[in-house]
Amino acid sequence: MAALLMVPRQRKERIFRGMVSHLNNLTDNEMRIRYRFGRDSIAYICNIVGDKLRRSTAKETALTVEQQVCIALRFYASGSFLQVIGDTMGYDKATVSRAVNDVTNALLDVKDNFIQWPKDINSKNRMKCGFHRQMNFPNVLGCIDCTHIKIQGPSEDEAAFVNRKGFHSVNVQAVCDYEGKFTNISANWPGSTHDSHIFNTSNLCHYLETNNRGLADGLILGDSGYACRPFLMTPYLNPRERHQQRFNRAHSSTRSIIERAFGILKRRFHVLHSEVRMKPEKVCRVFGACAVLHNIALTRNEPLEDVCGVHVQQDQPVQVPNFEGEQDGRHIREHIARVFFN
Repeated sequence: MAALLMVPRQRKERIFRGMVSHLNNLTDNEMRIRYRFGRDSIAYICNIVGDKLRRSTAKETALTVEQQVCIALRFYASGSFLQVIGDTMGYDKATVSRAVNDVTNALLDVKDNFIQWPKDINSKNRMKCGFHRQMNFPNVLGCIDCTHIKIQGPSEDEAAFVNRKGFHSVNVQAVCDYEGKFTNISANWPGSTHDSHIFNTSNLCHYLETNNRGLADGLILGDSGYACRPFLMTPYLNPRERHQQRFNRAHSSTRSIIERAFGILKRRFHVLHSEVRMKPEKVCRVFGACAVLHNIALTRNEPLEDVCGVHVQQDQPVQVPNFEGEQDGRHIREHIARVFFN
């Protein structure tokens, strides 16, 4: 009787993929629909992460760098289940998961080459010129804000991830330049954390407190959720005089670039737009990888529907009169408003 029950297990037939690139059959437009990048840009991405993804094996069935990158890009672009990505592209779910994880780690390893805070005088001048040419706001180095990435409720410390709108998320802080490229990312906080707390405990805040002399070295612009500080300008809460109202209008117009940058990022990579089915720490790493790809896409002028990049020539920044008064955020804000927006 026992012998009758021991039926040999049917093994699933293994399918070996060919090594010919499947991208050869796609046009650049079809590739951008699927992967958000054209052929040349995918080759560029493969080149910068190739050393970290190349398999140390002679097996013909090992995934190439291009295959791993395309699997990850398809996941970032669509936000679909790993099983769906695997079925669509002809890979096992475990293979897709491993490729996404490896490519994410490889992109994070090179993030400092693409997400850079301006520290030298030439970089600072380029930022100041770019913002001033667009919105006439002087001495701006970047615009700061936070965005929520929706996630499924985690099993540990679930309440901490419920944000003020009532859904589970991670709260990510970012600063961008006048072109919408990210120059600083802080992605390690649950959704209930206030934006100002994230900034106050960030490495960027510590750097600005230590190395920034306020108006002379440049400013970042934030909304009223942040405290007004010598290096962080926020709008007037109750503007009464004309120069204060004009300051707020210019501040709002300039700072809107960070909101547009978040919008473009989430439109390009749907994995950040829908409810992410990953652990919070992995969501934060995927955000960082997508931020790197976002900057690469803007640098390489990868098109996105209804999005146009703004490019300005490099020049000397507008000369801002020295402010000799009390060096706190409110006095510096009033000085800027009276000099430039009166």
